[in-house]
Amino acid sequence: MKSINAIVAVLFLFMLVPMAQAQRISAFVSAGAAASQIEGDELKGFKKWGFAGSVGAFANISSNGRWHLSIEAGYARRGAYENSGDPKTPYHINLSLDYVDIPLTLFFKDPYGGIYIGLGPVYSRLVRQPHDEIAYNPDYFVPDVSDMTFLKNDFALAGEIRFPVWRGLMMSLRYQYSLIPVKKDWLFTEYLRANKSKAQVNINNCYNSSVMIRLLWQFGTPDDGFSSKQRL
Repeated sequence: MKSINAIVAVLFLFMLVPMAQAQRISAFVSAGAAASQIEGDELKGFKKWGFAGSVGAFANISSNGRWHLSIEAGYARRGAYENSGDPKTPYHINLSLDYVDIPLTLFFKDPYGGIYIGLGPVYSRLVRQPHDEIAYNPDYFVPDVSDMTFLKNDFALAGEIRFPVWRGLMMSLRYQYSLIPVKKDWLFTEYLRANKSKAQVNINNCYNSSVMIRLLWQFGTPDDGFSSKQRL
């Protein structure tokens, strides 16, 4: 059922393409990578890398060509990665979360440099959760792996910048952060060297945080809403 929902969303976007001429809409595809971390798990750094790609529609919604609206349906792998690198306190965590993303972004176009700056909400659906690897030394670090299930729905806010590269090719940078927890009340036990005791640590809430770097190809250019004489 999850896969069907994702396919329907993609097909819906492709159905927008035949309607594009009258509505000043163009279609695009993108591919790149997402660097992510899970805020709240006490592991720092955007060390988890995964593929990110999408199809979408891009529309001019203003007469002067400065305001645009973008909607996408895409895939991104997020999660957490950490390797202590210390033989005395060894642990290795590689957690993967596969999402279908549907971002809706309002863009402002710089009339001089052609750079698009946008902000908008993102709905993400967790479609697959391969646990990968969680290895640890129980004398130092004991995570609770009895319940590794993350919440299916992720509502986030994203900021994005798109830079023109050549013709329809653009570079996209997007930062995305969850507005609601993707996992609640995650516990683990931590070894305290000072007094050689163990303490139960409640992480409480975890949030997805990711930076996406993509190349985006736009098929055709939507009407900017003004003449070539006004462009000069």
